[in-house]
Parts: sequence; C-alpha cells; structure tokens
Amino acid sequence: MICPACGEWTETPQVDGDTLVCAFCDHREPFRRLPVFALTGPSGTGKSTVCRRLNALLGDRAVVLEQDILWIGAIQDPVDDFGPFRRAWLRMIAAIHQSGRPVVLCGTVAPPQLENRPERVLFSEIHYLALVADDDVLAERLRARPAWRGWQNEDRITDMLGFNTWVKTNAALTSPPMELLDTTNTPIEETTAAVVKWIESHLP
Repeated sequence: MICPACGEWTETPQVDGDTLVCAFCDHREPFRRLPVFALTGPSGTGKSTVCRRLNALLGDRAVVLEQDILWIGAIQDPVDDFGPFRRAWLRMIAAIHQSGRPVVLCGTVAPPQLENRPERVLFSEIHYLALVADDDVLAERLRARPAWRGWQNEDRITDMLGFNTWVKTNAALTSPPMELLDTTNTPIEETTAAVVKWIESHLP
C-alpha cells in the first residue's frame, strides 16, 4: 500500500470505483477490483482435495491457491481473529488480481474474517462456498488422518464439529451469506464438478 507518487504508506486503502486513490496526495491509478472465491468449511470436508483438482479444470480463468501455504511463523498470531494472516492474504490476492484473473482461495475462513478488513475495498465481491458433512462422517475422516496432523486429540475434533454446526446454522445469516455443499456421500469428482460450476456461475 505504497503510493507511487508521494511514497507514503497506508494501512487503509481507498478506492473510487476501479481506481485506487492515495489518502495523502489523491494520486489515482487504475485498479482491477475482481471477485474472490472463498472455498471454505470445516477440516475434513474435502477442500484441499478439491483445490488440487481445480487448476486443471479452470485453466487460465482463475488462480487457485491453498490458504495454508502462508500459515507460517509470526503470521499465525491469533490477535484480532488471525488478522495479520487474513490481511496478508487479501493483499496478496489484490496483487494477483492485477493480472486480470480472479483468485479461488481454498481454506477455512468465515465471512467476518475477511469482510471486516480494510483491504476488503480492493475487491468487487467475495463469494463463499462452504463444504460441510455429517458430524459422524467428518469425525471419522479426521481420525483417519496421519498422526502428524494432530487429529488424535478428541477435543480438537469436538471443536471442528462445533464449527461444522456453526456453518450449517449461520450460512444464510452471514453477510454475505455462504452457500453450502454437503460432501457426506458425494464422490470427490462430483464435489469438484459442483465447485467448478459454482465458480463459473460467478465469473465476470
């Protein structure tokens, strides 16, 4: 967020339509405000597996990124609901959008964690699709994961099932609302096809 004209840095970007505006000197430059596609939901619902398949299906129509690639070091600070992590992703996505392709971000996120950030103005819309599953199926999938992933901790599984319930209960109440896709009994190929269809329905 450094102005190329005056060199000042701002934590709160400003836009006027498709123009980025400097809060200090009023310098203006064209800025692509594209939609973001957030593929979210609890762990174990299939997000990462779907994510790996999307590039081949979407081609050059979108950039597909796995959220956990930035889950490192100090950026894991839980302050402000993991604010540094969320804001870093929004800035990264805004930069990628200047190439003309929207981003599909795959990883657990709830709308308030992105919608309430200063960087939200850099995008036209953020669309949310949450993968969910029945609790018993979700718990079974998590327990079957390799030990290094830490899902032998039943308290952690209970927390994730609570989030699963929260998503199902609040999907229509968030702003914007989340769309739901149940993966309980759906083969991964069908889930992936449904995600692609969802993305295509919102592409500019």
